[in-house]
Amino acid sequence: MARLRSDFWVSAHLRRLGIEGIAAVQRRRGAPEAGAIFVKVDRLDGSADLYGPAPQSLVDTESDGDRRFVALLSEATPADVEVRLGKELRFDDDLWIVEIDDRAGRHRLDLAE
Repeated sequence: MARLRSDFWVSAHLRRLGIEGIAAVQRRRGAPEAGAIFVKVDRLDGSADLYGPAPQSLVDTESDGDRRFVALLSEATPADVEVRLGKELRFDDDLWIVEIDDRAGRHRLDLAE
């Protein structure tokens, strides 16, 4: 099954979050077709989480075309998350950044096991 383009996935995810009352914005636009997507969740209490694409070894691409994510940082300071995002940007400038503000840390991402 083909994977959904990054621009469509981000648009749909932002809409889903909005419908559920979760504040989120597209902070950076990357490559429309296949840019990596990173999601920052600001818990509004001085901590933040960062999620990024799951390694291919954790994703069964034969049976599942959905994007999967892994936690890269959990309950870190927002500054630490920004440092990590800066490193990711230096490695790949075609990436997308979605930012969510939610006290409960809701993100509605499909996480890899």
